[in-house]
Amino acid sequence: MGGSDSAGRLVRPFTLTGGRTRPSRADFTLITTVTAADPQPETAARPQPEHTRILRLCARPMAVAELAARLDLPVSVVVIMLCDLLEAGRITVRPPRSVTTPDPDLLQKVREGLGRL
Repeated sequence: MGGSDSAGRLVRPFTLTGGRTRPSRADFTLITTVTAADPQPETAARPQPEHTRILRLCARPMAVAELAARLDLPVSVVVIMLCDLLEAGRITVRPPRSVTTPDPDLLQKVREGLGRL
């Protein structure tokens, strides 16, 4: 194991969240998509190393569950850190699309059409 990796594993999750156990917002589900916002001006506060990792991983849209897996952290800890980043304007969040039940008549017509092929 590398030095930085083993040292990173010694950090307790509550340390990453400043002792907080609940997120400040309810915007996040496992499939919420997170994307890093445009770079902040030089006057912005310097993020913690874990926040920097999140921003780097979220250069492209990423689901909360995937982000937690890549960070090897509990989802609850990642969500608390995401709340910090959202409130600082460092990320954008897109909720999952709602899935509507298709019209049964339309499905029947499609089935009949496929049956004629």
